[in-house]
Amino acid sequence: MLVERRDPTVRNAFDNMGGRGAMTKTPMNLQDLRRRIYAKAKAEPSWRFWGLYVHICQPEILHAAYHLAKANNGAPGVAGVTFEAIEASGLDAFREPIRHALATRTYRPRR
Repeated sequence: MLVERRDPTVRNAFDNMGGRGAMTKTPMNLQDLRRRIYAKAKAEPSWRFWGLYVHICQPEILHAAYHLAKANNGAPGVAGVTFEAIEASGLDAFREPIRHALATRTYRPRR
């Protein structure tokens, strides 16, 4: 599968904005995974992605997802827990039970 590669020296104009409105940079392996999934889905619309669940359970993916949600001013979920409350009680203490529930396939999101 062909995937477009960008020169690491080329920077986006938004990279230096900082704060709100700035582009959020994810780890390269997550960006690469997202690009490959996108390219495969566009090239073969009927393809079924059976192996995605394994990627969601990885600690670095959950870490990146948390920071993306925070950078995008994500709202508290149904439980009403804020980013400040999560960080006050410990980010690992928040993420690990979710990762474990995902890995054991017992995670059930609330309505």
